[in-house]
Amino acid sequence: MLKILIPTLMLLPVTWLAPPKWLWPSSLMHSLIIALVSFSWFKNSSETGWTFLNSFMATDPLSTPLLVLTCWLLPLMILASQNHLTPEPINRQRMYISLLTTLQIFLILAFGATEIIMFYVMFEATLLPTLVLITRWGNQTERLSAGFYFLFYTLAASLPLLIALLLLQNSTGTLSLLTLQYSFPLQLTTYADKIWWASCLLAFLVKMPLYGVHLWLPKAHVEAPVAGSMVLAAVLLKLGGYGMMRMLVVLDPLTKELSYPFIALALWGVIMTGSICLRQTDLKSLIAYSSVSHMGLVVGGILIQTPWGFTGALILMIAHGLTSSALFCLANTNYERTHSRTMVLARGLQMALPLMTTWWFISSLANLALPPLPNLMGELMILTSLFNWSWWTLILTGAGTLITAGYSLYMFLMTQRGPLPTHIATLDPSHSREHLLITLHLIPLLLLILKPELIWGWTA
Repeated sequence: MLKILIPTLMLLPVTWLAPPKWLWPSSLMHSLIIALVSFSWFKNSSETGWTFLNSFMATDPLSTPLLVLTCWLLPLMILASQNHLTPEPINRQRMYISLLTTLQIFLILAFGATEIIMFYVMFEATLLPTLVLITRWGNQTERLSAGFYFLFYTLAASLPLLIALLLLQNSTGTLSLLTLQYSFPLQLTTYADKIWWASCLLAFLVKMPLYGVHLWLPKAHVEAPVAGSMVLAAVLLKLGGYGMMRMLVVLDPLTKELSYPFIALALWGVIMTGSICLRQTDLKSLIAYSSVSHMGLVVGGILIQTPWGFTGALILMIAHGLTSSALFCLANTNYERTHSRTMVLARGLQMALPLMTTWWFISSLANLALPPLPNLMGELMILTSLFNWSWWTLILTGAGTLITAGYSLYMFLMTQRGPLPTHIATLDPSHSREHLLITLHLIPLLLLILKPELIWGWTA
């Protein structure tokens, strides 16, 4: 663990002491080396499933893919932000990279924690750098209200979680993930127990976000700078799914009955947010709502508590992290050229930037789950386990899949096809930096087809 954590901590002095000319190359190279070293976490040789174990942190097949995704994302965020931060003063650029680095440190500590309270503290700590990113480097005047939404939704939901965890500590005597699964099953019978069950999951459902408590997400995404959108979509939403998988081990006897409304809400949300996507005019908003609909499937897969559901949820979380992050990068390349997120104003870009259209095409197909990609593996496993649980879910998930295909094609056709509008006179050509950025998103996605057991989680 420390051979990743200490270099990540050392990124902060690198950022502040590097000469201005070398700030971006040095921080990029440093973070890329950390990302490559983090692949060593995939080597799991233990029988218990826990490896790299020390007194506070460890990895197991569930947290390893999410940890590697976190480390892989930092160099990509630095690559994506380089262009639109060049006009800013050098100290602000250093501050920006430092915020991204602290975010990565908190995320590694959150996913690697063996103690639930430590996970909770780091879960909350990721709020601060993200909040500063949104409110300081956002594009519009709306960014302050987006930051408030983001903060208060998450805080209001996670205070009950803290009380629930302290109660759990009192009744079982431990909050360690290593021993919690072997403690005596709780006899949850009273109404207070049901409230305790809900407060354990509410924070994670808001973070996911579940349809109904999802309003902070499109706001935060639309207002955040490109690195903020990338880390929100790719890693911060996954904190919710990871926390739910960890907590459900303890909540066992009640989940069978109490999870009905949440599963229904999640699957209804897949259809509703998909339909909202079909009517979006704003490109970033469309990608944000599509995240809500994918995460609805993940919530359903986790809450029915079968090995297939868990595996499908984890695969879909990783695949969605890479795909939606790539889509936000592509939306940002459009925004940097046209200075507008409205899709009607930037149509027919295939005429101007043909190679970018290739990236748009592959990313849109990944978003609608094209056959060999991990997105489809995850969705199929979740659909199968939901269908096995109750065949009525097929109506909702089937409609959701159709709508997903619809809005992905709509997004691609609106941005790329058709005649170039007359008001677009000059466009910058696409840079090799942008091509590298999208390639580094899509190559892991394609390589995971060849070895999917890396992200199967516990069933592997």
